[in-house]
Amino acid sequence: MDELRNLKNKIDVYNQVLTNTNNYRKTWRVSLKKEIIQHLEFIIKETAITAKIEERDKLENLGSIIMSLGNQESGIYEKVSEDLNKQLLKQNGILAYQQLFNGKIQVLIIYPFIEGHGEPRPPKMLGIYRPEEIKFPFIVRHCEEFIKEVTYWEDYDDDEPSSIAAQQIGFKRQE
Repeated sequence: MDELRNLKNKIDVYNQVLTNTNNYRKTWRVSLKKEIIQHLEFIIKETAITAKIEERDKLENLGSIIMSLGNQESGIYEKVSEDLNKQLLKQNGILAYQQLFNGKIQVLIIYPFIEGHGEPRPPKMLGIYRPEEIKFPFIVRHCEEFIKEVTYWEDYDDDEPSSIAAQQIGFKRQE
């Protein structure tokens, strides 16, 4: 029936998406997560950056790989009493490859933050990729963007206003 042609086409697309999800999950399990870890370890070795790779896989088909720049004392203290200070810790930033429910891989930058000092900045999504798209050059670019963003966070000042701040100059300015 001609009336069902569009519906049949949509069902075909739906079934293909379900097949893709299963294939993406299998690729992650069989090869991709190992490749990502190897590429990140190679980058760490070749650049001598202080970072650690961690695999998180408590939930099957929702795993993640993170490259963490670690934690350290922030140099900021909370005065607990006259004789006692509590050191606030700083998380130095994370580059995360996270498997989504559909088997695709989301790449995120989690910004540095200091515990107990304001709210952490929301993560920056670098993209969502099919497993076959994640190759070494992409991972290098993700690392470059990650280092650029954490460097900007560490060196924050108002010398170079962001495009949002530049647009906000002037009270309720309309153009």
